[in-house]
Amino acid sequence: MVIPTYNEAENLELIARKVRAHGYHLVIVDDNSPDGTGRLADEIAAADDQITVVHRPAKQGLGPAYAEGFSAALGTSASIVCQMDADFSHDPGALPALVGVVDEGADLAIGSRYVPGGSVPGWSLHRRLLSSWGNRYARVMLGTPIRDMTSGFRAYRSSVLSMLEPASCQASGYGFQVEMARRSHDHELRVVEIPITFRDREHGTSKMHWRIALEAMWLVTAWGVRRGLRR
Repeated sequence: MVIPTYNEAENLELIARKVRAHGYHLVIVDDNSPDGTGRLADEIAAADDQITVVHRPAKQGLGPAYAEGFSAALGTSASIVCQMDADFSHDPGALPALVGVVDEGADLAIGSRYVPGGSVPGWSLHRRLLSSWGNRYARVMLGTPIRDMTSGFRAYRSSVLSMLEPASCQASGYGFQVEMARRSHDHELRVVEIPITFRDREHGTSKMHWRIALEAMWLVTAWGVRRGLRR
């Protein structure tokens, strides 16, 4: 399990405990959080040899953080590598279901808000429309049936994750999720989406910024145009 962190001191201890309760090895990737998340991660890891901490020198983007975390996870004996947010927007209780889908033959399992049974309680109509439209735009531009392209709750078969070369991704923000989903589709991997309930964080502050959304939109458009020119 890979969890990137930046100023998540309020959530880290509990999320680590919830993940470890399933018996999964945990890789925490901290971007030199000024609130002491990195120091807390080291303290938690000192008491549990199944927790690894990767320290990065500064906040350098979600995509590169995941790429480093994936590299660390692939250095273990894990046959499946999961990813999730640190803020409890993804329910750690749903992890066994994601892992089970890969165990049953999928190459990539995605916790999806946009398949039957998925939900986003508490979201305003504007936010629902913006998110669903963005995912629909990515799906159409990239020619993929994946409904939740931006979901960060995933489980990869280790062998295919290595093949996808996450360190070479262009996107640094949540567009990284779209890029990895696109690569999975282009490699004709078996991708299965299962419904999840996505909840807003209770502690800490969101890292979302308009520049991150703009990067994702620009990259999706560029990838879609290139795809059209190749056809």
